[in-house]
Amino acid sequence: MIRVAINGYGNLGRGAEQAISKAEDMELVVVFTRRDPAAITTQGAPVAHVDDMPQWADRVDVCLNCGGSATDLAEQGPASAAHFTTVDSFDIHAQIPDYFASVDAAARQAGNLALISTGWDPGLFSMLRVLGEAILPDGATTTFWGPGVSQGHSDAVRRVEGVVDARQYTLPVESTVEAVRAGDEVELTTRSMHRRECYVVAREGADLERIEREIATMPHYFADYETSISFISAEEMAAEHHGLPHGGLVVRRGETSAGVGQTMSFELQLASNPEFTGSVVVAMGRAAARMAGRGQTGACTVFDVTLADLSPRSPEELRAAYL
Repeated sequence: MIRVAINGYGNLGRGAEQAISKAEDMELVVVFTRRDPAAITTQGAPVAHVDDMPQWADRVDVCLNCGGSATDLAEQGPASAAHFTTVDSFDIHAQIPDYFASVDAAARQAGNLALISTGWDPGLFSMLRVLGEAILPDGATTTFWGPGVSQGHSDAVRRVEGVVDARQYTLPVESTVEAVRAGDEVELTTRSMHRRECYVVAREGADLERIEREIATMPHYFADYETSISFISAEEMAAEHHGLPHGGLVVRRGETSAGVGQTMSFELQLASNPEFTGSVVVAMGRAAARMAGRGQTGACTVFDVTLADLSPRSPEELRAAYL
């Protein structure tokens, strides 16, 4: 059995816990938290404070870092890589090279492996973008996100001073999606492809104009998009925005010879973003544990992972039933 730790017990951490319960070759041995461990109730695994990580170094095969990308993982990633083989879902695309470097340094120094940015985008969609370009080199790849709630963007809004709760919906511009599917010539810009809707519960007496301004101008998240911001009550949030759906689409169009067009696409329709992302992180945890078992160290990405390492099936089973 692969012994798994979860670091951070929010929506993603609970989604990973659910996925581990369905994995026949993995067991959850501990949940780490920055909060009071006595205040955390899991499905059965013990809870320990993050400061106690070193005491678990010999009892964990892989640690799943389930903190948010906006502020948590920059610290969580390198700190945990000093003790364990790790997996995370860091999703700020522009900052991935710097994040990779910081985690790589910590993992190499400790002789551990750290698999970063393993959700569905970055993650699965990244793999499909590379696959599409490898197969259809004469072409173009387009990625759409949504409609759905972005956990990372919602978390970023909640970090704004005066915000009590928030949901951010990413919505593809349907006319652009239809044009790309049809192979029509269309201008692809940040604004022409997606728009963002934010629903915010503000603290009583908070400066709403300042909150709106900080959200709309937030780099990497909202500054380049058409963004609408609506202030609602906590009751409205609970009644109308309690779910966490999401999805997306990767389309690769290209020509194999003059006038012969080919299309590859990969689409997700998710009823629960954190449960699906947790499932991806857990599968990647299996791969990371196996890679580390072969002596691999340092940071790596989904581009370094094989399907065989992701699957709980043996090579013989894979050849017989899936090839």
